[in-house]
Order: sequence, then C-alpha cells, then structure tokens
Amino acid sequence: MIVVIMGVSGCGKTEVGSQLANKLCWKFYDADDYHPHSNKLKMGKGIPLNDQDRHPWLCDLHNLILSDKACGQHVVLACSALKKAYREMLATGAQSCTSDRQQQEIQDPDLFFIHLQGSWKVISERFQKRTGHFMPVELLASQFDTLEPPAAPEHFMTVNVEKDVSQIVSEIQSVLEDKMQGPVRAEVD
Repeated sequence: MIVVIMGVSGCGKTEVGSQLANKLCWKFYDADDYHPHSNKLKMGKGIPLNDQDRHPWLCDLHNLILSDKACGQHVVLACSALKKAYREMLATGAQSCTSDRQQQEIQDPDLFFIHLQGSWKVISERFQKRTGHFMPVELLASQFDTLEPPAAPEHFMTVNVEKDVSQIVSEIQSVLEDKMQGPVRAEVD
C-alpha cells in the first residue's frame, strides 16, 4: 500500500508521515527531499511553483513509489499533492488521465491519500514557527489557492490538523487497518 500524506505547506505532512511510517515499520519519503534545486530556489525567492515546475518532480515521485510497490514494500509519502492532476501524476506518472487504464490506477485501493486539513489561522501560525525550511510564509496563500481537496472516486480520508499528532497518527492507522483488514505492519523476516 502507498499512503500519501497531503495538504498545504505547514500542515504537518512530514511529522505525521514519518511518525506513521515509523509506527507501521513502513518506508517513508518526504517529497521535499526530491525537489530539484531550481524548484527550491524559486520557492525560496517567494515564487510559487507552476505545473511545469512540478511535473518532473511528480514523475520522479511516481517512479519512486512504483518501484517500492513492485517490490511489495508499503510506503508513506509526505507530498503536498494539492491538485487532482498532481495526485493523478503520482498514481500514473502521466500528465493527464484520459484512458480507462489510467483511471483504474487512480482508483487503485493500494493508493490512499490522507488530506491534512486545517484553517488558514492554524496552519499559518504553525508555518511561522517553522525554521530551516526553504519555503517562505508568503507562499502559503498560493498553496491554499491551489488546493483541490480530494473527492470521490479518489481513495482518501480527511483529518483535521488541530488534533495532537499522536491522535492523527492513531486515527490514520485505524483506518488503514480497516482497509487492509487487520494490523498494518510490514512483515519482518
């Protein structure tokens, strides 16, 4: 199973995703680590990324998770995945979904999105407390403007970020256990 922890910058994707992966003994990737240097420079200057900036990054992430999935590895990926088209690219590697095969892949029950949702007030307060991140607070508005929350037929759940991180992780784990019909942990040899 591939679980994508998604939402605007500052919502807690990395913290929730890393704790969830640790608890489940799954692999964890932070999509920010895979941004090309040019994207980080652009965001660092307060310039929002456009679709062309994101396309190669999302394709690289698709290939990364596809490789793990092919090996039977469960993965948690922290990735903004703000638009439906971006989530489709993560699922299929394609720029747009037009074929029945691609549509089927998007609806793949082994790809599950967790939307960390919060108000502007809560997230901007958290965002301003962050240190050492390449993205300035000035870009938060563009993240909210770009956000297309997941909707059916995507497989997803929405979690309010005002809860404690441990509560969020437990809530997600419970849903994953229901989806996988039992405890969710990697098999250890």
